[in-house]
Amino acid sequence: MNSLQMWQDAAQQVFWYHPPTQILDDANPPFYRWFADGVTNACYNALDLQVTQGRGEQTALIYDSPVTNSKARFTYSQLLEQVSLFAGALAQRGVGKGDRVIIYMPMVPEAAVAMLACARLGAVHSVVFGGFASAELAVRIDDARPVAVVCASCGIEPGRIVAYKPLVDEAIALAAHKPGHCIVLNRPQAPVADALERDVDWHEAIRDARPVECVPVEANHPLYILYTSGTTGQPKGVVRDTGGSIVALRWSLSNIYDVRAPDVFWAASDVGWVVGHSYIVYGPLFAGCTSLMYEGKPVGTPDPGAFWRILQEYRVRVMFAAPTAFRAIRKEDPQGRLLQQYDVSQLRALFVAGERCDPATLHWAGDLLGVPVIDHWWQTETGWPVCSNCLGIEQLPIVPGSPARAVPGYQVCVVDESGRELAPGEIGALVIRNPLPPGTFTGLWNASERYRTAYFERYPGFYETGDAGYIDDNGYVYVMSRTDDVINVAGHRLSTGAMEEVLADDADVAECAVIGVQDALKGQLPLGLLVLNSGAQASAEEVVQRVIGAVRTRIGPVAAFRMCTVVKRLPKTRSGKILRATMRSIANGEPWSMPATIDDPAILDEITSTLQAMGLAITAD
Repeated sequence: MNSLQMWQDAAQQVFWYHPPTQILDDANPPFYRWFADGVTNACYNALDLQVTQGRGEQTALIYDSPVTNSKARFTYSQLLEQVSLFAGALAQRGVGKGDRVIIYMPMVPEAAVAMLACARLGAVHSVVFGGFASAELAVRIDDARPVAVVCASCGIEPGRIVAYKPLVDEAIALAAHKPGHCIVLNRPQAPVADALERDVDWHEAIRDARPVECVPVEANHPLYILYTSGTTGQPKGVVRDTGGSIVALRWSLSNIYDVRAPDVFWAASDVGWVVGHSYIVYGPLFAGCTSLMYEGKPVGTPDPGAFWRILQEYRVRVMFAAPTAFRAIRKEDPQGRLLQQYDVSQLRALFVAGERCDPATLHWAGDLLGVPVIDHWWQTETGWPVCSNCLGIEQLPIVPGSPARAVPGYQVCVVDESGRELAPGEIGALVIRNPLPPGTFTGLWNASERYRTAYFERYPGFYETGDAGYIDDNGYVYVMSRTDDVINVAGHRLSTGAMEEVLADDADVAECAVIGVQDALKGQLPLGLLVLNSGAQASAEEVVQRVIGAVRTRIGPVAAFRMCTVVKRLPKTRSGKILRATMRSIANGEPWSMPATIDDPAILDEITSTLQAMGLAITAD
């Protein structure tokens, strides 16, 4: 079946006010348009359609919050009622089709309600991860120019409360654009004491609202703007369209994840990231499933058995999480003893994405849970998986270190710096042949030329992923690192990701990172940073010597891997991605700025001290 026929068939599975007659408009590459003459609504497909199909009393959304010791369930009918009322509250404040609304909230059901309410009106939401600094939020306000901001009074982290409303007020003060309204969900842990003139309480807004119906929108009407993590300066707002998102996400739930109504699907992520958009709020509801929203951590809320409790209590059929979550659990409970307290026999599969999943973590989770652990690869820009073992089509052999083959609809290739396609096994830039399938980004907000030059100019005819890797003789894709993490050691192009796989295989290593540092003789040399498991038997010095020997044995002397040290922790974004580029800049004495999405800024001070003790991180006078 060709790609156009595949997407034409998939489009027939969703609701359209006016079904599309043109599947792909390719008149203006790289600005491809799927289902261009169709008319639909994302909220209708997520809620109204499910109720009309008889799922009104089925649970649509489960909320579990160990940080507040609270739980809730919402049926499709109840969620529809809440969304219709909140859409009415937004409409009363002038929000309509095409207007933007910024949502700045933690993992609470009201975040999903706000997103779906915007979609109901044809408004364009932009969710900003709760706790983002005011300056970063201000930049996004000026770029999106929202009519309203929806926020919570606070977010809750283990051991501390983060006041959100002061951050929002400061951001609006800093921004040139001034939103007219701020709807505030007051949480009892930190209610807002002094409301401003633009503020309105969430519950009062709903109490005074009337429910509204869905607004039909064109298939290519923007569904949302999502600013990529770590953006500073001029923001990069990824735009997702409505029709393509509905079609692709609904298709992916059954064909990639092998879940269908009324299965419980749990994406252990945050609504502020693309995973939260695609697989907490929209995708599961498009497919008539039950989605799970968890306001907690893999460890510390209260212990490393938190995920196992969720799996048992809600009978989760398929789970999706970042590898870093399981590395954290493994670090605290290497033998997985806490799992023995729970029955997770209904779990069919675990999917991991967000960072490369090292084989050691994949094996550990698979052996512990007794289910396939599917490493799959995608990006904020693509919106749904590029490469995966598609369980709903055919389960392929699992090859640790590879997210398997390209998903139907994507054509993945490897090219060299001149754009020449490389042979199997050769490392190069991973690219995707145009056109990208439905559900991928259709542009950058207010930055059409930047969209073209940043993603499509370097390799004509392809989308540049920014990742490096290779494809083997069986079509399996290996995503080794970001393109700038392929280092050149004395003329040899080597993947830091391949070295990380070797380090992670050591029984005492919980997680690791390898970065390239400048060297006057060889150009670059690899530096390994290790975090050890709790209760590691060997000393730090013994582990360092073991992994240096392992890299020499498995990759060869050509890697020149001699610099390695143990650290207490690695700096990460709040979504769990290790900040390799920042550490590389520190190690090389280059200028760097504090990443907006960093989980704990103090870690970078620890890393800097460690690198300085090694004779690195030296800034020129």
